[in-house]
Amino acid sequence: MNRVQSNETMSSRPAIIPYVTGLGFTHVELMPIMEHPFGGSWGYQPLGQFAPSSRYGTPEQFARFVDRCHGAGLGVILDWVPAHFPSDAHGLERFDGSHLYEHADPKEGYHPDWNTLIYNLGRTEVQGFLIASALWWLETFHIDGLRVDAVASMLYRDYSRKEGEWVPNRYGGRENLESLDFLRRLNVTVHERAPGAMMIAEESTAWPGVTEPVERGGLGFSYKWNMGWMNDTLRFMERDPIHRGWHGSDIGFGLVYAFSERFVLPLSHDEVVHGKGSLIDKMPGDPWQKRANLRALFSLMWAHPGKKLLFMSGELGQWDEWNHDRQIAWHLVDYPDHAGLQRLVGDLNALYRQEGALHHSDADPRGFRWLVEGGEASVFAFCRFSDYGGAPLIFAVNMTPAPRAGFRLGAPIAGRWREILNSDAERYGGGNIGNGGDVHTSGTAFHGLDQSLTLTLPPLGAILLRYEGT
Repeated sequence: MNRVQSNETMSSRPAIIPYVTGLGFTHVELMPIMEHPFGGSWGYQPLGQFAPSSRYGTPEQFARFVDRCHGAGLGVILDWVPAHFPSDAHGLERFDGSHLYEHADPKEGYHPDWNTLIYNLGRTEVQGFLIASALWWLETFHIDGLRVDAVASMLYRDYSRKEGEWVPNRYGGRENLESLDFLRRLNVTVHERAPGAMMIAEESTAWPGVTEPVERGGLGFSYKWNMGWMNDTLRFMERDPIHRGWHGSDIGFGLVYAFSERFVLPLSHDEVVHGKGSLIDKMPGDPWQKRANLRALFSLMWAHPGKKLLFMSGELGQWDEWNHDRQIAWHLVDYPDHAGLQRLVGDLNALYRQEGALHHSDADPRGFRWLVEGGEASVFAFCRFSDYGGAPLIFAVNMTPAPRAGFRLGAPIAGRWREILNSDAERYGGGNIGNGGDVHTSGTAFHGLDQSLTLTLPPLGAILLRYEGT
């Protein structure tokens, strides 16, 4: 899934569809296109919940864009914001002279983080208004899914509030019962009216059952953004490799809860704005090491359980932080090292489609087994399996700039394993250090398995091995 800002999509409409499909992405996710008064909010402070923004064209032009995406085999997901709305005079605040859409009490009706108002979801009419908006995009424009923004802020009455600045629920707790009712009603209605549509929650807390069906006590979402994975993994990648050996838990902890929900692994716009720098510029080292680190990150992300989301320009290795007033740095593909990074993302997408073990059992712990979880060598290795056919896979990544020759890994099956991806390959801008194709197990037991492989791990590089038989 490739995430794009809507003005980039619309202004580059003839090119963006073949570009995204050419890299093998399955969907584009658009930042909110609903009409909004301030462009610098990127659509996350919408007022026109039923109106595609005139900044990008007419509703008919947006419908044609969606149709062209579908004609190319590309799904379209929209970011959708029911958590808050701005207080502009031409909007919904005191719409009929009373607090019609918003709470009257600012302890319930004002978002301190965004200086916006909060919908009064205790009113059936307000719930109906928002659910009608969701259905409008799904049914009228045939959108394939909605990513619901800021769900965490909806679940808790004390979200970003100090003691005395919030109103408890009727039982004295912090849970927002009205929001829970709304989210469940929303998901039940969407799944009834638009079967197959994805509902994706941006939810950053440990709230249980976000992707459990409503009839089993869950919220009913199809997927949940794994914000913990994103924060932990980027924190690890930003460290100098000399320190990574002491922080392997940043990578390993995500697998403690990886199968508790159906997750999306997001590297979104939030990570490349407001002084955070671009993805490649977060990486330590000289320019070569930065690119190698980013290739290793992408390889780990694609091999890790969970669906993938990448914000536009990440695949190019754009050096500058994202700026909503400028296009992304398309010219970087003229440079071999950046073209190599882009090529890696395309090859990862192709492998992800091809290898059932990478996607069939994302939410099933039987589809994953740790082999090495960091340690002083800063090597992470695991197996991926599928219950639906397809060969087992072994993934290994070396998070230091020193090559690892003669590195032994346990193997779940004896026989021949083929190196089907090496992020250090010359075609990606690497040094071509690897295993030259096939490797064979020996009868040496390792990692609790009866046989093992002896491998060469490239510096700041990842390999993926597929079982080929005896």
